[in-house]
Amino acid sequence: MRKFIKVTKALSDANRVKILKILQRAESCVCELKRGLGIAQPTVSKHLRILEDAGLVESRKEGLWVYYRISEGHSSPYAATLLGSLKHWLEEDPAVKETLETFQRKTEKG
Repeated sequence: MRKFIKVTKALSDANRVKILKILQRAESCVCELKRGLGIAQPTVSKHLRILEDAGLVESRKEGLWVYYRISEGHSSPYAATLLGSLKHWLEEDPAVKETLETFQRKTEKG
């Protein structure tokens, strides 16, 4: 039951859900997520730690940068199931749409 609770708690924050929706579209580093969400870097890092601990995201290091992506769900069947469903959920939610548009605009500008 602990893995289930960890996954559901990780999904209980709007910014963490927005991070997952962004990562569904593209692997990103903390600085890109920070710009797209408009929140502080330490806050983004904390959210990513929670998501990674729940098995929802994975990271890879490239030089000084750490890039995050959606997990394939191998560490938790709950994470895999919810990530599969989340692909189709909230696509029309105004807050999610706005976040995705902002993220795209800001990352295109660099």
